[in-house]
Amino acid sequence: MNLLSDYQIKIHNFLKKLNDKKVIFIPNNLQSLTIELPPKNNQADISCNAALILSKFNKKEPIVLAEILKEKFIENFKEFGKIDIAKPGFININFTPKFWKKYLSKILIFNKKYGSNKNIKKKYNIEFVSANPTGPLHVGHCRGAILGDVISNLLKFNGHYVLKEYYVNDYGQQINTFVFSVYYRILELVNNKKFPNDKNLYPGEYIVDIAKKIIKEKKIKNFTNLEKILKKLSKESLKISIGIIKNNLKDLGIKHDKFVYESDLVSKGLVNKTVNKLKKNKYVYTGKLKPPKGDINEEWKIREQLLFRSTKFGDDVDRALQKEDNTWTYFASDIAYHDHKLKRNFDFLINILGSDHAGYIKRITAVVNALSKNKINLTCKVSQLVKLYKDGLPFKMSKREGNYITVEDLIKEVGKDSTRFMMLNRSNDVELDFDFQKVTEKSKDNPVFYVQYAYARINSIFRNLKLNINKKMKLEKEQFLLNEYEINILKKIAEWPRCVEVSSNKLEPHRIPFFLYDLAVLFHSYWSLGKDNKNYRFISESGKSNIIRLSLLQAMAIVIKNGMSILGVTTPKSM
Repeated sequence: MNLLSDYQIKIHNFLKKLNDKKVIFIPNNLQSLTIELPPKNNQADISCNAALILSKFNKKEPIVLAEILKEKFIENFKEFGKIDIAKPGFININFTPKFWKKYLSKILIFNKKYGSNKNIKKKYNIEFVSANPTGPLHVGHCRGAILGDVISNLLKFNGHYVLKEYYVNDYGQQINTFVFSVYYRILELVNNKKFPNDKNLYPGEYIVDIAKKIIKEKKIKNFTNLEKILKKLSKESLKISIGIIKNNLKDLGIKHDKFVYESDLVSKGLVNKTVNKLKKNKYVYTGKLKPPKGDINEEWKIREQLLFRSTKFGDDVDRALQKEDNTWTYFASDIAYHDHKLKRNFDFLINILGSDHAGYIKRITAVVNALSKNKINLTCKVSQLVKLYKDGLPFKMSKREGNYITVEDLIKEVGKDSTRFMMLNRSNDVELDFDFQKVTEKSKDNPVFYVQYAYARINSIFRNLKLNINKKMKLEKEQFLLNEYEINILKKIAEWPRCVEVSSNKLEPHRIPFFLYDLAVLFHSYWSLGKDNKNYRFISESGKSNIIRLSLLQAMAIVIKNGMSILGVTTPKSM
């Protein structure tokens, strides 16, 4: 039930009929045909560019062809009311009141599914967060986590299968450093040994908490011989740390479907197997890499090493697969991981990356193209930095966990709803200013409050009328009369499926909070009119209201509810 897409199909099919009847000529491909919303200063409901794109094929001026099509549209589409032609040849169409009444009825029937678009069901893998399991999630992870989760919700809302995945980098030197940090904290607690003054160790208080938990659980009883207990200590430390991360995600309203561990890929020899697969296709060779341009590094050694031909697939340089000690690079493990994804037969792969990994896109995209023989595309979305402000100044919260601000601190300060909504209030590819004052005040300047308040106000109307907001309204016998404010609201509601469609296709969920805020503005403005003019009140002085108006309010509540559900934000019935 997508007004614009539906009429793009209907008008396209009608143009084909006109072609068959020799009224006009159309080419085989009409992809450039669009049905769009007209400019805001135009009162039409939809606008069609058919005359513009067909004028050269029919050897007529667009304005002349538009007049011909106008007459044919009026004859064929009974739901079309007034039709105007605008230069240089746009056909601007208004629907009849009967059409809008029918459309409103359909919204109430679709209810929770209103806004979803008919699609061929596809299988998506979305990997997001994938932070090193060496500490809690910080604010930088938070934005990417919410972005990945809401993209997943969008795709599911449109009927696709989505698997939300977390790749755990639990292999390599950073894990050894983490485990050593835990060990020295244990010695500090058990034997009063001073924590080493080593800048490479993790200083965060969370390391102390992990150490305390390991001591309390008594799964390891003797800490005198690190070599003897290293394997078990590593296992227990990572288990606790990943548990902290999962709790951080839970507080954000996020639950992954699958966790894939780098250590498993390595231990099962999948890195070797994947590299050998690439070798067979001659995508791996032994060669030398020059130092990066502009990088003055005296320690750089030009040496023969194993390289992946990423330049064959659009990358700037070929990439190293082995370190100087012949152990695998992080990139090599990542290749094996993406091969693991491909073997599970997804139609689409999506990676959500932090801003510090933007340079990684070309090489990992090259890998997927090589492994899939260019049959599967990898889409990478970069989550840019978040800057925290309070009273116009950079805001620093508790740094208990180390040298960064944690997700836990953020949620304690402003709550899950505000965090999720505001992290999506700008496009993911631009930096986000997160203003604590704005997200905690109850005003129009706080978008999440303003949208939630609109939903609560609608619910209050139904409570005062002692009606269930989900009660189905029968509009068949009702005279469809709407004032200009109500028509504008209904038109905005009709845009919702297109908003979902574009957000889903472009993987741009920030469009959702923008749309909901605009709808909330329309509602609150209309609400305010009733203070001065009783004709605009939702409930009359006799305590009644008309069915048409109640139905419009229901439709608005449905859109807000569905939109906030996609965002993972609650819709309280009262505030």
